[in-house]
Amino acid sequence: MKKTCLITAVIVTVLLRSTASCADEIRVLSSVGIKAVVDELAPQFEKATKHKVTMVFGLAGALKAQIEKGEPFDVAILTPPLLDDLIAKGLVPAKSTIARTGLGLMIKAGAHKPDISTVDAFKKTLLAARSITFASAGASGVAFLATAKQLGIADAIKTKPAASGEEVNDNVLSGASDLAVLPVSEILPVKGAELGGVFPADVQTFVIMAAGVNPKAKGTAAKDFVAFLMSPANNGVIKTKGMERLP
Repeated sequence: MKKTCLITAVIVTVLLRSTASCADEIRVLSSVGIKAVVDELAPQFEKATKHKVTMVFGLAGALKAQIEKGEPFDVAILTPPLLDDLIAKGLVPAKSTIARTGLGLMIKAGAHKPDISTVDAFKKTLLAARSITFASAGASGVAFLATAKQLGIADAIKTKPAASGEEVNDNVLSGASDLAVLPVSEILPVKGAELGGVFPADVQTFVIMAAGVNPKAKGTAAKDFVAFLMSPANNGVIKTKGMERLP
């Protein structure tokens, strides 16, 4: 009996060592547009696979520039046009679309919700705003300025460009701006703020998040992580965090 137990213990030890040796660390450079989703799903992936996921969040454009300069990564989660550029340069072989999120207005918690039920009401709200803040270098900021130009109010609205999403949040929470333009997925997690409403359908812009795997990534962990993010089993998390799968 002692001999059997000893053999069993040795086998278990070998299996545990084998499992540990198969665990990899994945470095993910990700746009903040999908941060809320990844923050919830990455720990689930780690628990299920024993792999370690290290997240680095930032503006998509800045992360792309870092990758081009040689920043190490296993997975890049950016907007499709940026990934297309990396694909053209041979830094990423292909992209996989994860989800998209529309633009919305963020307000300080408890503030009066603006009327943006129609395009006309949306225009009036923007024109009446004391200050509208947005991330000037982010995809949402670029899209917002294009929308304001399309509506013919680009020169009439009072804006407060910011360098990052965090600065946008601070502008609203401090009262420096009464409205902020951000993807809905970036608005919902902000404590002390709330979603004032989503852009009307006729002027809505969607920010799409897609993933690319570094061709030099070791093993299959990076690809498995992307597949996990895309799994239909996680559609509920995607929706809860203010995103949706592409039609």
